[in-house]
Amino acid sequence: MREYMDDKIALTGIVLIAAPIGESDKRLVLLTRERGKVTVFARGARRTNSSLLGVTSPFSFGEFVVYEGRTSYTLMSASISNYFQELRTDVEGAYYGFYFMDLAGYYAREANDETEMLKLLYQTLRALTNVHIPNELIRCIYELKTITVNGEGPQVMECIMCGDREREKVFSIRRGGVICAQCAGHISDGIRLLPSTLYTLQYIVCSPVEKLYTFVVKEDVLKELKKLTKAYLDEYLGKRQHEKNAEEKEKSLQDSIRKSWYW
Repeated sequence: MREYMDDKIALTGIVLIAAPIGESDKRLVLLTRERGKVTVFARGARRTNSSLLGVTSPFSFGEFVVYEGRTSYTLMSASISNYFQELRTDVEGAYYGFYFMDLAGYYAREANDETEMLKLLYQTLRALTNVHIPNELIRCIYELKTITVNGEGPQVMECIMCGDREREKVFSIRRGGVICAQCAGHISDGIRLLPSTLYTLQYIVCSPVEKLYTFVVKEDVLKELKKLTKAYLDEYLGKRQHEKNAEEKEKSLQDSIRKSWYW
């Protein structure tokens, strides 16, 4: 974060939300590395001759110079390094992208170090532009890594009851991880996974963000991964919140894609 005189600071981040306010302004929600999730007002950003018009759209990633007032931030200028232009012509990719930003916004907090969350979101949006990785797999990876980054990820390396790493294991949603065959008699929700599915889970949870989107899986593994990820999010993110987010995104998808870049 570069410090400027007169209470101006530079924040590295991405525009999660851009909403109209008043006759010509925008209200932005940014996910930033230095200050976490912040609300920024962009004065006159909807005017056709404004220098802020093109830098305040959702998905815009770069450096934002803001004035820090007592109760709010005001955008002064921005230098965008990636607009993710590919998502503007990819309806499905845009849908996933808006959902990913929504989930990032759900977890991110103000005045918090969100370096890992910002890095994860950026790499995930880049993955959406890669035609070789299925969007459904990207979603599973992102959801699992998001809850892991935020301290709610599953224990997948050893039995959560006895610590065993060698015996065959099942996955328990309620217990939050894998349980070995010897301890499995104490649970009722054990899910048997393909060895490849368990390995994929371990890779997602333990790998650095930069290496997440470097593989694909077979259809049977993806099917198990989707089922487990949904069940885990229902349990730990909250079923009603998870479903509400999905329903709201579905209803507003067309409107968001049509309007958000042009406000």
